[in-house]
Amino acid sequence: MDIRELTNKMHQFVQAQGWYQDDSPRPQTLRNLAISLNLEAGEVLEHFQWKEESDDLMDMGDELADVALYLLQIASIAGIDLEAAILRKLEKNYQRRWDVEK
Repeated sequence: MDIRELTNKMHQFVQAQGWYQDDSPRPQTLRNLAISLNLEAGEVLEHFQWKEESDDLMDMGDELADVALYLLQIASIAGIDLEAAILRKLEKNYQRRWDVEK
């Protein structure tokens, strides 16, 4: 499954929950989704609080999936081609010099 198919699956789920409705208690605005993305990323961090490794990789996988789903949704709603953005950013990163003294 590619990134577009995953994005479509995500939209189907959100639509099925009624969260794209104008009267939704969970408005799917870019602001709300960015907050949710950050909260889910925090839940990934909880797996490492006070320890070096996660005790529950299945749960951590669920949290990573939540992060990915919010990321796909934000990109889609904002009209960003996430695949192209990732490839562009990787190209920029290849041009960067890491760990170089300033």
